[in-house]
Amino acid sequence: MGRDRVPSGERGGEQDRDDAELMFQGVERQAELVRTGKITSRALVEASLRRIARIDPVLGAFRVVLAERALAEADARDAVTADGTDGLGPLHGVPIAVKDELDVAGQVTTFGGAANRTPVASDGEAVRRLRAAGAVVIGKTAMPEFGQWPFTESAAYGHTRNPWDTTRTPGGSSGGSAAAVAAGLVGAALGGDGGGSIRIPAACCGLFGLKPQRGRVSTAPHPHLWYALGTVGPLTRTVRDSAVLYDVLAGATAGDRWSARPATTGWAQALRTPPGRLRIGYSAKPAVPGVRPDPAHVGALLETVRALRELGHDVREVHPDYPDATAAFVAQFCGGVRAEAAAVERPDLLERRTRRVLALARLIPEAAVERGIRAGERLSARADRMFTTMDLLLTPTIAARPRPAGALDGAGLLTALARSRPMIAYTALWNVTGNPAASLPAGHGADGLPLAVQLVGRRDDEVSVLRVAAQLEVARPWADRRPEPSAV
Repeated sequence: MGRDRVPSGERGGEQDRDDAELMFQGVERQAELVRTGKITSRALVEASLRRIARIDPVLGAFRVVLAERALAEADARDAVTADGTDGLGPLHGVPIAVKDELDVAGQVTTFGGAANRTPVASDGEAVRRLRAAGAVVIGKTAMPEFGQWPFTESAAYGHTRNPWDTTRTPGGSSGGSAAAVAAGLVGAALGGDGGGSIRIPAACCGLFGLKPQRGRVSTAPHPHLWYALGTVGPLTRTVRDSAVLYDVLAGATAGDRWSARPATTGWAQALRTPPGRLRIGYSAKPAVPGVRPDPAHVGALLETVRALRELGHDVREVHPDYPDATAAFVAQFCGGVRAEAAAVERPDLLERRTRRVLALARLIPEAAVERGIRAGERLSARADRMFTTMDLLLTPTIAARPRPAGALDGAGLLTALARSRPMIAYTALWNVTGNPAASLPAGHGADGLPLAVQLVGRRDDEVSVLRVAAQLEVARPWADRRPEPSAV
């Protein structure tokens, strides 16, 4: 795991508490502090670096920390601030982490493995937009190789651990980003979601994570992320921080294969308007057959139902006739991993499980991948019909409690797939259909780990998901609860 030199400074209880208070503020508040001169970007970045140096050796959230470059960027942000606050971006001076499947100029895009060695020349589009909004990229976060698994573990970089219980997984595949935000190492981090990879770690780590509508955020320089399955998006502590980041990130480029219908209003601005009384269906039924949800997750679902009714919504139990999305998902999953693996420099260094997936992928020609995409489009039409009788669907986010770290240790392909099923049982369908879906915190279980529920919206309707999630956040606040210091 790479580390630039981390700046020295006063260590000890008081410094640690001050750093924690800064980093748990969230990105909108951090940007306000910099903009109003209450803190410099350099001081904010130094606080983040100190927490990373102290806590991340236990968590393994970061694959590489860009300390010297981040400090130089912070100094450049502070020079602009000194000239006045006109025209400052909404993330001016704020440190943000980036999942290691997204290009950061001058860094290797490892995809969680050891098979790439050469740094890329340019930022990917999502990272470029972060910097244009004033953000400071502080490092790249851990992921399983090619994001294939809902556990953040790789042969090259080891296990990433959950800040709420370091014996447990933070989920995946954006588990490094989730662990970094949950532990207060950064206020927000970018992830990607091809089968639940934003929502699953958000659920495991007590964060808000919205998978946006397919095509909402550019995947450039790549035309797609696992074909029609994948999207890019942030993990944050609050709904509003997520909206602020999507205002920065949203919008396709000419090279993107998919693009979403443009939003009619700014995302953060949309939160100023209550959603009104919505029809919300709820169900504990997984979309993957043969999976049974943990009773704690069913209990969290029912508690959320009660909260939504108190907020005035029409909430009714539904019994969705979920379509079988297996063929559409597997074809694009295999095709996506194959496309990413074909671009690495040292295929001989790919993990054994990845080579097994590639052997399976060789049996699925490109024409079958395209058929899988068309099958997904038909499933999207079925989902549209589901949402004629309700505005939102409420489910658990994951079926099982977070497993002990090391879920993939010694596991062959079939075992890894079996262990993954309970984690993707509620999430992967919505990657196939493309609908927006978010995981939001719903308390904590008897094991001390977070509970979560998922809100799914109709096509292109992230706004309703955000507005109802924001209502629930006000009704039962979650952002102030932090992992115990002993856990991190």
